Order: sequence, then structure tokens, then C-alpha cells
Amino acid sequence: MLLNYKVLGEGTPLLILHGFLGSLDNWQSIAKELSSTYKVYLLDFRNHGKSAHSIEHNYTLMQRDVLQFMDDQNIRLAHILGHSMGGKAAMFFATQHPEMVDQLIVVDIGPKYYPPHHQNILSALQAVNLPAINSRQEAERILMEYLNDIGIVQWLMKNLKRESGESFSWKFNLCGLAKEFENIGEALPTDAYFPNSTLFIRGGRSNYILDEDIEVITQHFPTAMLSTVSLAGHWVHAEQPEEFVALIRNFLKNH
Repeated sequence: MLLNYKVLGEGTPLLILHGFLGSLDNWQSIAKELSSTYKVYLLDFRNHGKSAHSIEHNYTLMQRDVLQFMDDQNIRLAHILGHSMGGKAAMFFATQHPEMVDQLIVVDIGPKYYPPHHQNILSALQAVNLPAINSRQEAERILMEYLNDIGIVQWLMKNLKRESGESFSWKFNLCGLAKEFENIGEALPTDAYFPNSTLFIRGGRSNYILDEDIEVITQHFPTAMLSTVSLAGHWVHAEQPEEFVALIRNFLKNH
């Protein structure tokens, strides 16, 4: 599948892969910081952002989409950075195409299996009857009733767009992703292996990467280092952007 993308800067290619229900828009400020040194490619995954919708959504297809993108852009070797679902997709890609990945950065996700845990967000989104709402404020009010978290609600609202005729729609494929969302937690295959430099970044206030996960991380990524951003949760790049960018720059420069 052809993916929507945006390019910033010049230099060594750096691909950034967003998380579940996100889009490349979530990463533009980070990309702008890194574009002074790297040619940053921001990608919208299938069923997200401005990329096409599909009835299927899994890591086999996502890594194939990344491979097609790199082939189409004539990128033979790149750094890859992925957050959450994008981090898992980056792991799948790097272990299957290690010759195409110079250095790998995985943000707040591990190679292990994660039980489904997006049900509350999907339920809130499905509660928004798009044909019946007349304003963005109505949609935001309904999401707040279900989630009671203004940060998550505002992040989700970035995906609400107004169509011609004053109707609203979600940028992501809500129906397809709700049907396929159990695939988001899939574990890396037991024999998956990537020998090149790898950095895992976790939020100190997040429980996605636990201390006991370090052993399985190093089984798949023997050179892996783990950095913790103590004052961040799952959205490390949004909560502590300066510290996050400094970690990225230091890793890519010195390893």
C-alpha cells in the first residue's frame, strides 16, 4: 500500500513511525528539530492519517508497507524510529530487513505480547454518532464523558475532520481498526533478531516496558540500550520533547 508521507530536512534518512490512532502530524515538531541533521520521513500507516484504509491491519502488512515505501523512495539504508504500535512495526521491519536499518529507536513498547487495552478509547470513539453531531464541541463532550482525560481527548480530536456538506469523519479507519485491534498487541516472533545498534526509550510513568522485560529485549536486540525519561508517560516525545530529542541525537551520533 502507498503511504502518505512528509519529508523534512536533508542528510541521512530517518523514518518516524507513529502509534495506534495517531498520524504523522503528531511528530512534526520532533521531526522539525531533527531535520537540521537528518532527512526525516514522517509516515502515515495504513488506516491512519491520510493513508488509504484497508480491512486488514497487522504487523506483517505494516512492515511490507514500510518496505514498499523505502523501495519507492530509493532508500537503501535508514535509521528508523517508532513509537508504540510504530515501535512494534519498526521491530518487525528491522528483524526481517536488518540490512536496511542502520540504527533502530523504539519508544515505549517492547517485543512482548500486550493484551488488548484500547477498548475504552474505541468505545468512546464509537459512541460519537458522526452523522448526528453539528460541531467539534459535541464530539469532544461525548469523548470526555467516556474517557474523562482531556489530554487523550484532545489527541483524538486531531483526527476529526469536517467533510463537504458540514458532516464529520475520522481520519483513521475506526471500523477496520476496531475489528483488527487485537493484532496491535502481537509479540515479535521468538527467532526475530536484529544485531545493529538499538535504543529503547521508556517513560518513567509508563508501564509498557518493565524492568523484567529487559531480558527478552536483549534476546531479540543484543546491543540494545534502555533509557528512561523519568517525568514522562507513554507519549514520551510529547511530554518531554527536549529530553527526548537530546536522547535521539546522542544515540544516532555516538553509536
